[in-house]
Amino acid sequence: MSIGETLAAARQEAGLTVTQVSQQTRIRETIIRAIEQDDFSSCGGDFYARGHIRSIAAVVGADPVPLIREYDHEHGPPGGMRAAEIFEPATPIKIREPRPFGLGKVLIVVLLAVIGFAAYHLVSTGGGSHPSAATSGTTRPTVSPSASATVSPVVHHPVTPMAVIKVTATQDCWIGFTSTSGRQLYQGTILAGHSKTWRTKQAVSMVIGNPPGIVLTVNGRAETMSPVYPLTLSINPRSKTPVTTG
Repeated sequence: MSIGETLAAARQEAGLTVTQVSQQTRIRETIIRAIEQDDFSSCGGDFYARGHIRSIAAVVGADPVPLIREYDHEHGPPGGMRAAEIFEPATPIKIREPRPFGLGKVLIVVLLAVIGFAAYHLVSTGGGSHPSAATSGTTRPTVSPSASATVSPVVHHPVTPMAVIKVTATQDCWIGFTSTSGRQLYQGTILAGHSKTWRTKQAVSMVIGNPPGIVLTVNGRAETMSPVYPLTLSINPRSKTPVTTG
């Protein structure tokens, strides 16, 4: 049996597919199928072909030694080269002989350098035949100042006053808010240890069920709690005294 037939038979006996062998050896499936057909042209050379044979044999459970010996017998021992490879390289190498730099080319380069220097000198000195712009007497155009820009007056919009009401409960306390028309805005119980903040731009009526059980601040100012049960306060953000007892 040839190398490819031996590897294919060992693979089938091991119950492996070409895909499984490829996954374990990291060798492409097309190369494995070619090797099983005794085609080693896609291996990339004798060195890689021997490596592929060893890897596949190790996975399918075949002895690689006789297979490598047979490959060397058919393709030559490692490091050996055919006579054609010794006397004729696979890819011909083209060697270009350096061409001498002719005297004519040297003269052309020198001539171009002289012309360039003369042109630079002519441009730098203005040719000596034209008066400079500074002494020609030509008047420069006068730039008239632009008309002053009209500055629009800054319109200051009045800031609507706002009352920031903060309640910190030391005891459970019921809180209620109503508008000046009597509409209910909020009602609820604040538990001890909790805080709640409201912001209003309109006048409101605040009802406190347990005044001694809270700390009340309006716009950062602490309010004195009356021991009246319940306590009603009138809060008007537009007033100089925003908090009054209702």
